Amino acid sequence: MSDDHQIDEFRQQALDYHANPVPGKIEIALTKPANSAADLALAYSPGVAEPVREIAQNAENVYKYTAKGNMVAVISNGTAILGLGNLGPMASKPVMEGKALLFKRFAGLDSIDIEVKHRTIDEFVDTVANISDTFGGINLEDIKAPDCFEIERRLIERCDVPVFHDDQHGTAIVTAAGMLNAIELQGKDLKEATIVCLGAGAAAIACMELLIKCGAMREKIYMLDRKGVIHTRRDDLNEYKELFANNTDKRTLEDVIEGADLFLGVSGPDLLPPEALKLMADKPIVFACSNPDPEIKPELAHQVRDDLIMGTGRSDYPNQVNNVLCFPFIFRGALDVRASEINDEMKLAAVDAIRELAKEPVPQEVLDAAGVESLTFGKDYIIPKPMDPRLLPRVAKAVAKAAVESGVARIELPDSYMA
Repeated sequence: MSDDHQIDEFRQQALDYHANPVPGKIEIALTKPANSAADLALAYSPGVAEPVREIAQNAENVYKYTAKGNMVAVISNGTAILGLGNLGPMASKPVMEGKALLFKRFAGLDSIDIEVKHRTIDEFVDTVANISDTFGGINLEDIKAPDCFEIERRLIERCDVPVFHDDQHGTAIVTAAGMLNAIELQGKDLKEATIVCLGAGAAAIACMELLIKCGAMREKIYMLDRKGVIHTRRDDLNEYKELFANNTDKRTLEDVIEGADLFLGVSGPDLLPPEALKLMADKPIVFACSNPDPEIKPELAHQVRDDLIMGTGRSDYPNQVNNVLCFPFIFRGALDVRASEINDEMKLAAVDAIRELAKEPVPQEVLDAAGVESLTFGKDYIIPKPMDPRLLPRVAKAVAKAAVESGVARIELPDSYMA
């Protein structure tokens, strides 16, 4: 079967999946009986007046009498859809429905997608802020940089529920967990490591900022955009790129990658030449996360360097960097203690929980789901598999505990987290 035929077949399978037996991937399900006149009298008028009165007297009762505490809104404007670009709000709807599916599948969280059409950042922020109290949390998705930074910052300030841009922080958390484990296996020290980041968008900047919080040195990070190395003598940098402007005479990927310990690619396919990979230090770490085609194909990378640890964004290679390893569980933990925000302490707690889980024996059910006979912490297993059921209790509990300890939780840890 030719590659073109396989691509066409998969394309049709994907379209059929989304179209049949009913359009879309999510629906509303009832949690209470609605089969009799008595049921309807309780569900709506006159019975619904009672919780209305209770909530009017004490707004916190909304968590007792409605679904708010288990509800996440997945919100996008469609300006940076996957690797497809700015295709508009409606084109983003299948992705946002998919995100809602993942919230329900992995963390039991109800989720609804909201696609916003707007002209300015002010309009988008106003729209989201004005509806935010309906939900327990807001997951922003597929919003172009640098707008996403400003949008998230302003919504965190205005909203009374946690706001989280997954393209930034979800990617950063999983990347950090995998890289810290790879660094440990390679016998390196993050504080001493030279890091090359190819790409300067939302995910790249968030990944580097979180690695710095984990111990990396900002002056040892070289970030590149389409014009080359981001350095202090460039006059075309936005405020977010300026944070990574390096005082250096190096200008090209080949210049900065010589002797580098870590490479992170969040850019595009085949942008890391084999010749550049050869220039890296002994025992390099390469995360080529462009999807579906990485910055360098793993087969080629391993031919060039037999001493590297490699991760990609793809499920058909070892060490998949997949946001589903964290975002459902981060929201689960945040909502379970009614956190007002998702702060750095909570993100770092998620990093630690994910990386430590990879060091533990893997249950048979996870091996079966992954289609492998064994998984052991090492070069080909530095990140847990997305289907690992231990992620939910481990990551959610770590995040909830960090929220309580850092003072952003509104209630104490639930009894289910105390074991």
